[in-house]
Amino acid sequence: MADTQREIERKYESDESGLPDLTGVAGVEAVIDKGVAHLDAVYYDTADERLAAASLTLRRRTGGSDAGWHLKVPVAPGVRDEIREPLSDTVPHTLAGLVRARVREAELLPVVRLRSDRDIRHLVDADGALLAEVSVDAVRAERLTDGGGTAQWTEIEVELADGGDPVFLDKVEKRLRKAGVRPSSSASKLARALAETAPKKSKKRRAPVSPPQEPQSAGDHVLAYVRAQRDAILELDPAVRQDAYDSVHRMRVATRRLRSTFRSYGKVLDRTVTDPIGEELKWLASELGVDRDREVLTERLTTVLAELPGTLVSGPIRTRLDTWAGARRGGSRSRLIGVLDSGRHLALLDTLDALVAEPPLLKDAAGTPEKVIAKAVRKDFGKVSALVEEAIGAPPGADRDLALHEARKKAKRTRYAAEAATPALGGPARALAKSMKSLTSLLGEHQDSVMVRVTLRELSAVAHAAGESSFTYGVLYGREEQRAAGVERALPGAWAEIVAEGAVQG
Repeated sequence: MADTQREIERKYESDESGLPDLTGVAGVEAVIDKGVAHLDAVYYDTADERLAAASLTLRRRTGGSDAGWHLKVPVAPGVRDEIREPLSDTVPHTLAGLVRARVREAELLPVVRLRSDRDIRHLVDADGALLAEVSVDAVRAERLTDGGGTAQWTEIEVELADGGDPVFLDKVEKRLRKAGVRPSSSASKLARALAETAPKKSKKRRAPVSPPQEPQSAGDHVLAYVRAQRDAILELDPAVRQDAYDSVHRMRVATRRLRSTFRSYGKVLDRTVTDPIGEELKWLASELGVDRDREVLTERLTTVLAELPGTLVSGPIRTRLDTWAGARRGGSRSRLIGVLDSGRHLALLDTLDALVAEPPLLKDAAGTPEKVIAKAVRKDFGKVSALVEEAIGAPPGADRDLALHEARKKAKRTRYAAEAATPALGGPARALAKSMKSLTSLLGEHQDSVMVRVTLRELSAVAHAAGESSFTYGVLYGREEQRAAGVERALPGAWAEIVAEGAVQG
C-alpha cells in the first residue's frame, strides 16, 4: 500500500556562502545540525516529457531517510503530495497507474539523474519539537537522454514539519531575504535540471513563452471552458484511483460539463466531430456512476432512517440496508481502475487532446461572445422553461416525475452553458448559473425521492420474502412521498422567482 505524505516547502537560490543564521527566526529555540546526506535520484518520464509538462515528478532515490520510489503531485503553490513505494528495480505498478492518464501508451524512461549532498538543519522550538527542516543542497544533474548534458548548482530548501503552520515559512523566508537569499526561479530540482541540461540546439529552437491571451471570440471562450474540463479529468485521475473523497463525482461532473458544452455550443464546435466524443464521455460518466448512484441513495436512506423514532423502526432494516449498500462495493475500485487503464479510455483522452489542439471551429466561432454565446444560453434556457412549465401543468404521478427529471437535466446543461459564458457575459451569466444550480438542487431532491422509493419497494419485497416486517419500509416510503410533494408545491414559486430575476435577456 503506497504511503502518501503532504509536503509543504519552499526553495531558494544559494551561492557558496551556505545557510544564514536562523536562530533569530521567531519561535526557533535552536538550530540542530543533522549532518550531511548523500542522495542519488533517477527521474523517470516519457521521451517527450509529459510528466514534467504536468508538473509531476517520478523518481527512484537512494540515500537519506526516505529511500524508495516517489511520485510528487502538485496540490497548490509550494504544496505537493508525495506518494511513496519501496525500492525496486522497476517503476511500481501503483505509481505507473497514477500517471497513466498522462503517460498513456508511452514508455517511462530514465531522463535525469540528480546527485545531491544535503547539509541538513532542524529548526526546533523551546520544547524540542521540529518546526521545519532546512537543507543546503549541492546538486549535480546529468541528463540521461539527448546527449547527456550536465549542470550543477546549490539551493536552500525549507520543508515545514508535519502538521506545522505554513505561516512559519513566511518567518523563515523573511530572515533569508534579509540575508540576501531569494526564492528559486525553478519550481523543482527536476525542472531546473531539464532546463539547464537541455541540448544547446533545443535551447536555440525554443521560442520564448508568451503569456496566455485573453479570450476574445466566442470560440476562444468555449474552448477555454472545454480545456478546463479536459484538464479536470486528467488531474482527477490519480485521486479517483486512490479513492479520494468526492473525486469520482467531480470527474463525472467534468464529463457532463464537456458533453453539455458540445451540445449547447453546436454553432461554435462542429457536432459531427464532437457528438462521437460526447458518446464516449457518456460511457465514461456511466462507468463512474455505477457505484456513485448507489452511494447517494445509501446516504439518503441512512439519513431518513436515522430521523425515525425508535418506535417506528421494526425488523433488521439497518442490516438489510448495509447489505444492499455493500452488495457491489467489493470489486468496484478494481473495476473502475480497469476502466481508467482501458484502451477505450486512453483513446478518449487522446481524442480530447486532439480536439483542444485542433478544434473543429465553425463560422460562428469567430463571432462576438455577446451575440453567439448569449444566443446559445438563451436557447438552452428556453428549453428548460418549456420543460418546467410542462411539469408544473402535469398531473401528479409518473408523467410529472419524468417531466421533472427531464427539466433537471436541461437545467444542468443550461447551468454549464452559463458557466462557460460567465467570463464573456459577466453578471447575467453568473446569475443564471446560480439560478440553474438552485433549480437543479430542488429538482434533484425530487428525483432522489423517486429513486429512494424504487429502492424501498425492492428492499421491502426482499424483507417480506424473508419473513421480516415491512412496516418501516412503508413509513419511509410515505415520508419520501411527502418530500416529493413538497418539492412539487415549491416549484411554481421558485420558478416564478427565476423568471422574475430576468438573468437571460431576450
